[in-house]
Amino acid sequence: MNAPTAAPLLVTDDELLLADLVRLAAAAGVDPEIARASAPALRAWASAPVVLVGPDRAGDLARCRPPRRSAVHVVGRGALPDELFRDALAIGAESVTGLPVSESWLVELLTDIGDGGGAGGVTVGVVGGAGGVGATVFAAALAQVCAADGSALVVDADPLGAGIDRVLGVEHVDGIRWDALLRATGRLSARSLREALPRRDRLSVLSWPADRTPSLQAFAMREALSAGRRGFATVVVDVPRHPDPVLDEVLARCDQVLLVSTLTVPAVAAAARLAARLPSGSRSGLVLRGGAAGIAPHEVGRLLDLPVLATMADQRGLDEAISLGIGPLRSGRGTLARAARQVAAALRSRPRVAA
Repeated sequence: MNAPTAAPLLVTDDELLLADLVRLAAAAGVDPEIARASAPALRAWASAPVVLVGPDRAGDLARCRPPRRSAVHVVGRGALPDELFRDALAIGAESVTGLPVSESWLVELLTDIGDGGGAGGVTVGVVGGAGGVGATVFAAALAQVCAADGSALVVDADPLGAGIDRVLGVEHVDGIRWDALLRATGRLSARSLREALPRRDRLSVLSWPADRTPSLQAFAMREALSAGRRGFATVVVDVPRHPDPVLDEVLARCDQVLLVSTLTVPAVAAAARLAARLPSGSRSGLVLRGGAAGIAPHEVGRLLDLPVLATMADQRGLDEAISLGIGPLRSGRGTLARAARQVAAALRSRPRVAA
C-alpha cells in the first residue's frame, strides 16, 4: 500500500483567493492544508510538498524568517504590487504569480503532488563507450526489468542512435514523441507525460519521430527528466556519446551512469576517453560485455577507475527477440537479463541526485 500523500499548504486569509486555490486543488485531486495565520503555517512549513502563500500573509511570513526550502510560491489575484516581490524573496519563494493566468500551471503543480511526485524516482543513464557495444540494448533491457517492479520510463536522448522504441517494439504505438515536447512551453506535468507517451504495460517510451528532424535542446531534456522523475519509479536514459549541452544535462541529473563497453582493446580505449567526462565517485559504473578472449573485466575496471557493476556474455537469440517486437528480454533467463537485474537491484539503494 502506498503511503498517504502529504498535503500542499495554502497560507492565506483572503476568502476569494482561498476559494480559487481550493478549487484548483480539487481539480488536481488533492486535499490541501489551510493556514490562515503565520503560526500554523510555520508548523507545517517544512513538511508540505509545496507551499502557496497569498499576498496577505507574505509580509508576516517574511518577518518570521521561515527556514529556506524549495517549492514555495506566492500566488495572488489580478495585478500584484511591487513590494510583494521583496516579501517573496524574503521567504525564499521560487515564483510570484497571479490568477487566473497561472491556473493551468498551478493545477499541474498540484497534480504532481497528488501523483506522489514528491517522492521522486531514480534516474539512470546508459552510455556506450564506443559505437556498437550494445548500450541501447542494455538500456532497453534494464527498463524492461525495472518495469516488472514498478512504472518505468525509457528516454531516447540520442537522435543518431538505433531508436530505443524500435528495440522495444513500440515504434507503432500511439503517443507523443520528442517533436511534440519540443513545441510545448512551461512546466511539464508528470501526469500529462505519463498519459501521452507510448506505453506497453508499465513501460513508457519517449523516443524520436520517424524523420528524426528535431534538434534536442537542454531545456527540453531538463523538463522531460524532471517530469519523468516525478511520475515514474525509474527513468532510464539512452545517452548520446557526443559531448554537448544535452549530454551535460543528462549526466547532471542521473543518480547512476552506466558506461557499457566490450572487452576489446579499441573499445576499452574509447571508453577510457568517455569515462573522463562521467560523474566522479560511486555515481558511475561499468557494464561489460564479451567472452574470455578480451581484457579481463577487473582489469578494465582498474584501467578506467570505475567499479564493474555487471558483466555479460553475448546473448543468443537477441536479434530475433528484437525483430519480433518483444524487446531484448525474450524471457527472464539469459546473461542479459541477469546483468539487467543485477544493476536494477543496485539502483534501489542509490542515493538520489536533487531534481
